Amino acid sequence: MTDTDSGAALSYRVTELTEVSDQSIEEALNRGGSEGYRFESIHFVVQPGNRRPTMAFLFFTRMQERERE
Repeated sequence: MTDTDSGAALSYRVTELTEVSDQSIEEALNRGGSEGYRFESIHFVVQPGNRRPTMAFLFFTRMQERERE
């Protein structure tokens, strides 16, 4: 988490997909959004000689209140 001046912290989430399809990506995006996360990027893993991705990583962030000491 990264601190900000507003007393909130940036929380990160990485989701790994081993089945890469439009449906699995859509489900992961909708799940992250419903939990308050903002989609940042997607990265695909492709094996040499194969055009179809074997894995995907979705990166999300969200602001949350920092715990006070």
